[in-house]
Amino acid sequence: MHLQLDGLTAVVTGGTKGIGRAIVELLLAEGCNISYCARTVPKDAIPPRTTQSSKARAVGTALDIADKAALEAWVKDIADTFGGIDIVVSNVSALGISSTPENWKASFDIDMMAFVNLVESTLPYLRKSKAAAIVSVSSVSGREIDFTASGPYGAFKAAVTHYTQQLAYTLAPEGIRSNSVSPGNTFFEGSVWDYAKRDNPELYNKALALNPTGRMATPEEIANAVVFLASPASSFTSGTNLVVDGALTRGVQL
Repeated sequence: MHLQLDGLTAVVTGGTKGIGRAIVELLLAEGCNISYCARTVPKDAIPPRTTQSSKARAVGTALDIADKAALEAWVKDIADTFGGIDIVVSNVSALGISSTPENWKASFDIDMMAFVNLVESTLPYLRKSKAAAIVSVSSVSGREIDFTASGPYGAFKAAVTHYTQQLAYTLAPEGIRSNSVSPGNTFFEGSVWDYAKRDNPELYNKALALNPTGRMATPEEIANAVVFLASPASSFTSGTNLVVDGALTRGVQL
């Protein structure tokens, strides 16, 4: 399927590892120019890709996503560099699992408000795009209470999904789509599950046993869903929460 992403410009937060990096790589492979950020950007920058019809670029920026002024300046620089913004992917999280005041505050600032500020700062550019799309990376922990209870993480992921669907309704008349993807447990080097496998095998094996597939997702499997929803190939999809969890969750999504 041709995703029709050639020449479009995407913004991806949390784009240096795991799901975020896989999203950047796939968008780039489809011919989309990318500006991605993270608290630190490693030296092994993501190189340009030459596709059949264009050469796409990926530009990484070290950014504290909770800094509203810095975020707004970054968005303006992206639009100036690439001549606009078509796609916004919010993929950051404080990963506030335990219920501490510090985790609640960090989750509010990073999971929720950074997403809100990203949307607000990119909307003037999305309104000028003919292929405008917003995709948030939420979690199955926002859909049901998982076995870790997930504290502020689950609460704010639920809020992210709600806000994403609210955007779909309010922005539909302007031709801007908004969807979320809710991954199940995803394994990659440096992830919480990578650390758990090494340092807390009991927790890791318990999580693994919950999934009837017998494994966790790969970042690429989640990225496939995100990039499809972000693409013009999914032009009539808005307001959905796509669960990608290998049948981990049991609740029926009506």
